[in-house]
Amino acid sequence: MAEHYDIIIIGTGAGGGTLAHRLAPSGKKILVLERGDFLPRERENWDSHEVFVNRRYAADDTWYDSQNQPFKPGTHYYVGGNTKFYGAALFRLRESDFGEVKHVDGISPAWPLSYNDFEPYYSEAETLYHVHGQRGQDPTEPPSATPYPYQPVPHEPRIQTLNDDLEKLGFQPFYLPLGVRLADDPAYPQAPVCLSYFDGFPDPTESKADAHVIAMKPALTHPNLTLLTQRYVERLETSSSGNRVDRVIVDHNGAEESYTGNIVVCACGAVNSAALLLRSANDQHPQGLANRSDQVGRNYMAHNNSSLVAISVTPNPSQFQKTLGLADFYHRSDDWEYPLGLIQMLGKIDAEMILSEAPPLTPNFAAQQVAGHSLDFFLTTEDLPLSQNRVTLRADNQIQLSYTETNMASHLRLIAKLKDMLRHLGCNHDMLHNPIYFGKKIPIAGVAHQSGTLRFGTDPLTSVLDVNCKAHDLNNLYVVDSSFLPSSSAVNPSLTIMANALRVGDHLLQRLS
Repeated sequence: MAEHYDIIIIGTGAGGGTLAHRLAPSGKKILVLERGDFLPRERENWDSHEVFVNRRYAADDTWYDSQNQPFKPGTHYYVGGNTKFYGAALFRLRESDFGEVKHVDGISPAWPLSYNDFEPYYSEAETLYHVHGQRGQDPTEPPSATPYPYQPVPHEPRIQTLNDDLEKLGFQPFYLPLGVRLADDPAYPQAPVCLSYFDGFPDPTESKADAHVIAMKPALTHPNLTLLTQRYVERLETSSSGNRVDRVIVDHNGAEESYTGNIVVCACGAVNSAALLLRSANDQHPQGLANRSDQVGRNYMAHNNSSLVAISVTPNPSQFQKTLGLADFYHRSDDWEYPLGLIQMLGKIDAEMILSEAPPLTPNFAAQQVAGHSLDFFLTTEDLPLSQNRVTLRADNQIQLSYTETNMASHLRLIAKLKDMLRHLGCNHDMLHNPIYFGKKIPIAGVAHQSGTLRFGTDPLTSVLDVNCKAHDLNNLYVVDSSFLPSSSAVNPSLTIMANALRVGDHLLQRLS
């Protein structure tokens, strides 16, 4: 007979891990299932060739695009999920993002809840995930009842110069809100902090505020919570009436296991949660669980993201440059009435990363010169939740991801704005008169900002989840990953996922009481 739990949580990332942390002190019997294992702490954690070229830690999945072409998604299956590799830039959505937003290619829909419904949970999430930042700099930041819990991570000299030059041009750069445990933090880790290997790398020092370190480790100190790793959830089985999930069927190294729970929560990521519900189709739910609306898997979003590298005349010896953001074009620009998006610094590239993208036989010394003089940027523009942008299953049950870009005209303008401001910083001793730029649009395999496939709403005909993130069609199935987002905004989604998990956690505690 299957072992029974009060709550079963599938996934340990920003949503699942945070929810487990919220529920663990309740005394309820909780099972957390993780597809992967604990990420090993090893020398290769900080080897850029291993991480980015050999894909040492990336999932070995093969997904397919709309043309049935295979690709390897940039996703990770470990305790902590993709937060083990994120850059920990923890933004609140702007207050306007919760309303209807007009873009060049269409309308970004309004949310069923307002910013004020999320604000207290944003504050809690910032405290839980040790966010360092400074209020009042970002011209687009929403109102907050509390200051950031920690002071901002200071700019290194070259980035401080960039900040000062941007201010002289009339822009309003700001300190990025970063989830990191530093010496000003009572939870400061004893291991030496190395911020050089932060954005895109796992962190063996546990300085990065990821869902494993911040949420799952404390949750596991509660005896009522059980974590089982290397458990791939194959399907969810419903009661004969079809109105509740009765059983969670798991593959553990080739052996089938079965668990039952009063409440089942999906937190597998927007693509995998949608795929799980589609795989779980049965006589009562022939199109997949919770799919009466035919919305499961639809409205996939991943942002228009591009990396851009500018080559400076003077060296950039920064060890950690991911401290600066610019949102002056978030809502519009002086020559474009539509939103452009967000500019932020990337973690510092090195010669290995340059060589991985460079033509064959590029000399190593040339790559080292480029890396030593680079200023590295990450640009984000909102994409729209199109019905045809969706997750489906092929006949062989493999994931197929169809995606058409939107708002690229705005994204290209954002890139042009960055290039123009770098050409006119008024510090020619620091920047080339005609800087060299190279970069790329993040392709379909870049799923770090995936969202929207099980969006929440008040109408069961146009949404999958209600405002508490419970499936309209089942009375005990919830979702707390980025699937619930009805729009993507143009900021990193992690903090919103965390805040929502705390919000849903409070709802579940009330329901279970």
